[in-house]
Amino acid sequence: MTDLAAVKAALKTQAVETPSWAYGNSGTRFKVFAQTGVPRTPQEKLDDAAQVHAVTGVAPTVALHIPWDKVEDYAALAKHAEERGLKLGAINSNTFQDDDYKLGSICHPDAAVRRKAVDHLLECVDIMDATGSRDLKLWFADGTNYPGQDDLRERQDRLAEGLAEVYGRLGDGQRMLLEYKLFEPAFYATDVPDWGTAYAHCLKLGPKAQVVVDTGHHAPGTNIEFIVATLLREEKLGGFDFNSRFYADDDLMVGAADPFQLFRIMYEVVRGGGLGSEVAFMLDQCHNIEAKIPAIVRSVMNVQEATAKALLVDRVALAGAQRAGDVLGANAVLMDAFSTDVRPLLREVREETGLDPDPIAAYARSGWAQKIVAERVGGQQAGWGA
Repeated sequence: MTDLAAVKAALKTQAVETPSWAYGNSGTRFKVFAQTGVPRTPQEKLDDAAQVHAVTGVAPTVALHIPWDKVEDYAALAKHAEERGLKLGAINSNTFQDDDYKLGSICHPDAAVRRKAVDHLLECVDIMDATGSRDLKLWFADGTNYPGQDDLRERQDRLAEGLAEVYGRLGDGQRMLLEYKLFEPAFYATDVPDWGTAYAHCLKLGPKAQVVVDTGHHAPGTNIEFIVATLLREEKLGGFDFNSRFYADDDLMVGAADPFQLFRIMYEVVRGGGLGSEVAFMLDQCHNIEAKIPAIVRSVMNVQEATAKALLVDRVALAGAQRAGDVLGANAVLMDAFSTDVRPLLREVREETGLDPDPIAAYARSGWAQKIVAERVGGQQAGWGA
């Protein structure tokens, strides 16, 4: 029998970081559908994030994206977050929306462009100093579209050189999280295309460099939980970007396409000691046609449900079946946990912590959606456009 008290205790310690950009207008490269009440400033994004944390109790940090969230006074922004019961989380860099980065950023053949990109990353570390953020999260759109366009090995050398300079700037308690992506926007060769490339660079850099697993950045059929298990075993899993995909990097709500995959990932996290450790669990999603705040609340709940099921796996029985070579028995242990309806358990957890058992209903009753539609009139809505 599973110790339900221990499961509840673990669930109460869980934290899911929400991304500032998910509160703004975002979507596909073809069209972004603007919504009413969308934040116009980083401060208003934090105001919305506070509503998510208020109804879920497990979303206390908000990731920023620079320059989308650029302000004059980052210490004041951190104070704004603190006053709303939040803290500022990972600082995400942006080296993909400037015309100079057409051929790459820190892998670009032109040293002047590489210098510009590295200076931006160093600026992000300065922002970390001001906000008290722990993590610098790096994703590079760098790559090539055609064979012969650039020297593949030299691009890796440039990447290593740039990362090393930024790594040397990190302070005590700060980390560099390196994300990988199979393809897009580079279609022939991507400079950080997979976990192995990211791992190799992080291993060479040192203990402050960790790998980020974005659940949408893999080829169809990829065993993502194997990657998670391996990186945990090597103590190189820095965090997740949780989202869901049907075809490619769809950035849909986590657990929407394949909740069984999310469960399998979270089981390996629990099995490998990643829950309650320094592994960062962050959402990285676009809400283009659905209401943004409820979608983020639902995403947090999906992570909670997958985690609860992972915690319910009878690991003693599973290990016994595995050692005995009982193929069907071992699989049945996992399937029993996955098939468990954990919603009543999570309702109990929320009630025990003074929260409404139904976060979606609680948000609907709060009146926040109507309030922001009425008040956020004029100005320029946050978003990346399309």
